[in-house]
Amino acid sequence: MLLSGCLALPQTGLFAFRLAVTSLGVEDVRIGPYSIQAGLDTSDIASLAASSLSMGSLPVQATLAMGLSLPVGMPAVEMSGFRWTLDVPGAEPVSGNYQQDVALTSGDDTKLRLPVAFDVLATDTRRLAPMVELAAQLASQGELPTGSELAITPGSLRGLGVTLPAGLWTPTLRFAVGQGGELTPQR
Repeated sequence: MLLSGCLALPQTGLFAFRLAVTSLGVEDVRIGPYSIQAGLDTSDIASLAASSLSMGSLPVQATLAMGLSLPVGMPAVEMSGFRWTLDVPGAEPVSGNYQQDVALTSGDDTKLRLPVAFDVLATDTRRLAPMVELAAQLASQGELPTGSELAITPGSLRGLGVTLPAGLWTPTLRFAVGQGGELTPQR
């Protein structure tokens, strides 16, 4: 039993390295209290922003729809949440914790939703125009802009009767968003 545990430990650790983000879309874009439907006309977005300024802040919020998977042939693994960071060109990086357990199975996408918020006026009021442009792009295209980077640091992993704590066996994985929204793993 000890020998099987020693063999399972590195194999389970490899799952963290082979975790794939299979899809990454943007849903439910909001500027202040106003919801902007993805794919609809965003030409009036500046007036929505102006009406939100009276509140003293201008949060741009969106939901990232993300798919995670393991390569075909891998045994099922359960991940105890993860930390994430999103770096979008023209905005301050945002981060958060996904605190629910995530069941990952071979070849199947696990669908998750990550709420993301940028406060336009929290850092520099001169950034209003670029942030309004970012919100319009998120809403009209339904995807993150080219050059965005998503980093995921998995929590502990459970699989093959072994639990690996977060850390050495679960390194941070980085994915860059390219033209057309495709994701490229970064080293």
